Amino acid sequence: MKNTFGTSVCITVFGESHGPAIGVVIDGLSPGIDVDIELINKQLKKRRPSGKTDTPRVENDNYEILSGIFNGKTTGTPIAIVIPNENTKSKDYNYGVARPSHADYTAYMKYHGYEDYRGGGHFSGRVTAGLVAGGAIAISALKKLGINIGTHILSCGDAKDIPFNNIEKEISLLEEKSFPVINDESEEKITKAILKARESNDSIGGKIETAITGMPAGVGEPWFDSVESILSHALFSIGGIKGIEFGIGSDFASLLGSEANDSFKYENGEIVTTTNNNGGINGGITNGMPIIFKCTVKPTPSISKEQDTVNFIAEENTKLEIKGRHDPAIIRRICVVVDSVCALALCDILAQRYGTDVFLKGIK
Repeated sequence: MKNTFGTSVCITVFGESHGPAIGVVIDGLSPGIDVDIELINKQLKKRRPSGKTDTPRVENDNYEILSGIFNGKTTGTPIAIVIPNENTKSKDYNYGVARPSHADYTAYMKYHGYEDYRGGGHFSGRVTAGLVAGGAIAISALKKLGINIGTHILSCGDAKDIPFNNIEKEISLLEEKSFPVINDESEEKITKAILKARESNDSIGGKIETAITGMPAGVGEPWFDSVESILSHALFSIGGIKGIEFGIGSDFASLLGSEANDSFKYENGEIVTTTNNNGGINGGITNGMPIIFKCTVKPTPSISKEQDTVNFIAEENTKLEIKGRHDPAIIRRICVVVDSVCALALCDILAQRYGTDVFLKGIK
């Protein structure tokens, strides 16, 4: 029963939605990394609910760093971050009634009824707050190496944002936005789509797009530890992610090889590709171009419409209309989670390639 990811840089998440606290332990990061408290606070604020498009459950996220940091820098020993839960309403949850598309039934089958079911327990999106706090430290470490990550909402229902184009500039733009879209006009359209779903007691999904710049060529493995494999492994651990496409993804299906291939050329003494259909990865290994991928985000499964389900304790069919406080869409709040998980996964990939002190000594 494993809740840990990584080989050189390892991340363990712990806690339950309605338990005393949630948190993360990060082991394997180099000593001497600057810990930017303001960035941790900024990232947690991006994940925090902030309006009608989000859940009414708002937590203060008053985290405490218990170990691994001294005088503002990492020590090289495990970093433990704890975030108390302060705003819970456990009475909203009825044990034994399986909420459709939630983990209630599967958790019962795995943990034999000993699981904490309140608010989804360990399966709740609440647990991602720890990943965001820890991910902020990883983001700082990557920035020192010239590696930057940005994620925006590409579509939500029929409402769309523009795709990445001027990537470096757009990542910088997204770093300062609480509503992660590239085109300012897209915020209003996407907000309307979310509120429309909410008004009908429903929820809505969409797609997000992530860009990673500054990754050196030659990182990754050709088979089971390809860059796509490791990122997908980490990202599919986020409950709302149901699909990942690297580069142009499924659009490859309609192209000829002559249209799909990324031609190489020298530019200012560097090898680049004229297009980036493969999303910066060839043979599982980075080629130095921006890593680009899209994730499909499912509609929040908690909706206030009556649904058919079962009571797996009473062993009978039943009806369910979910109560409680839920997001009509998680697509805004999930973007910072994806950035954080990517940063942690990239730290692991880089440490395996260049050694565990890579963030102290640099890439050599």
